[in-house]
Amino acid sequence: MALSPRLDLRQSQSLVMTPQLQQAIKLLALSNLEIETFVADALDSNPLLEAGELRAGAEAPATPDGETPPDPPTADELIGRGQGEADAPLDIDPTALDRDRDTGDWSAASGSGPLGDDLPSDYADRDAGAPTLVQHLEAQLGAVKGDPQLLFLARHLIGLLDEAGYLATPLEEVATDLGVPRIRVEQALAAVQSLDPTGVGARNLAECLTLQAKEADRHDPCMAALLANLDLVARGAFPQLMRLCRVDEEDFADMLRELRRYDPKPGLRFGRAEAMAVVPDILIAPAADGWDIALNPASLPRLVVNRPYALELRSCRDKAVKSWLSEKLADANWLIKALDQRQKTILKVTAEIVRQQEGFFRKGVSLLKPLTLRQVADAIGMHESTVSRVTSAKYLQCHRGLFELKFFFTSGVASADGEGTASASAVKAAIRSLCDAESPDAILSDDTLVDLLKEKGFDLARRTVAKYREAIGIGSSVQRRRQKKIARVA
Repeated sequence: MALSPRLDLRQSQSLVMTPQLQQAIKLLALSNLEIETFVADALDSNPLLEAGELRAGAEAPATPDGETPPDPPTADELIGRGQGEADAPLDIDPTALDRDRDTGDWSAASGSGPLGDDLPSDYADRDAGAPTLVQHLEAQLGAVKGDPQLLFLARHLIGLLDEAGYLATPLEEVATDLGVPRIRVEQALAAVQSLDPTGVGARNLAECLTLQAKEADRHDPCMAALLANLDLVARGAFPQLMRLCRVDEEDFADMLRELRRYDPKPGLRFGRAEAMAVVPDILIAPAADGWDIALNPASLPRLVVNRPYALELRSCRDKAVKSWLSEKLADANWLIKALDQRQKTILKVTAEIVRQQEGFFRKGVSLLKPLTLRQVADAIGMHESTVSRVTSAKYLQCHRGLFELKFFFTSGVASADGEGTASASAVKAAIRSLCDAESPDAILSDDTLVDLLKEKGFDLARRTVAKYREAIGIGSSVQRRRQKKIARVA
């Protein structure tokens, strides 16, 4: 067979996604903070866009000729027809769109409802004004008398403390890095350890508790022996500890009570510089006929088209200016509509989650059902990937607390009657309830937990119970027996 160049004509179908469609899909997965950044960039780059106020009126997006553009098909419809090149920004029924987008009232319609003004005022300022541990300690250094080098070393050590107030960096390493004698670093550490709260600057738990015992004037030889053997305290080896401390049972119980009053992590009582409050995207409250579901108006970006500026530029006869105007106006109208569709998609998915998990909202986590992304997608006629993007980094606030939307999608375990499945979260809640109610004299083993859970309708293997128990931070029966023994003595 001879090799020679030739021309072939072939016909094929392929899905092409325009940059606008790709950007719209990306918008759906962004959190409210990321949306704020995106909108701020859009305002900087497009002079026809401006931040708007919430108002009741609405008009359709404008075109350069003043005509209302037709509503685009949904993304799933485009994919089904092989027309991904169309400019539909999101997977949602376009007939449900509000018609006026130039005034920014898309956010008013999406966020309206009885919950609009019910957001607690402390969401953004929950930790505002609370000093961090570093700020609290540095404020006290002015009262510490010493030479400038000592104050510099003390500030350096404060910067090395972790959030619990411990110093993990060896003093030799600090002295080498700064080129000072170790004795100077030790003096600076002593200055840090003299600050409030007592216990900061410690290099281990024993030193932290020792500093607090000295502050309380309880650091006698008996207490020193107890603090030197904290591993025996953790194991519950009380007879051995009483021999080491040379105290009777009554004095030993008093020492344990004193020890329990100390704070093993004194730095955690202060705010953290990187702590950020989570602002919910969706607000839910009970209503007479079901549930009121609304978007949080505080997290909705509000955009409008600057009509006076657009009209002024439209009078220009320069073709390049008119072309630029048309491009910017189309971008502005598209972005406003894309954000509107994003909010409507979030509401649609959330409404279905609430319908599927209504037992949780009424009775609690014990009635949380197994749920998958596909179940929600099939119920609302969207693609599974769309539901996944909607539930990414989105939070829901209800009377039971703040939850990420991903929380409501849980795996299932077989029920004892074989008629259905129960969610893993419900099983964990049942295990925690049983362990919290157990008697110190009758600690429940994993085998006993299996039997008790089966009575509640959960058919689980012992290793599965152990896995769920460890996942929620509950120790083994031996560890729990030891902890309750310590609590009883103290």
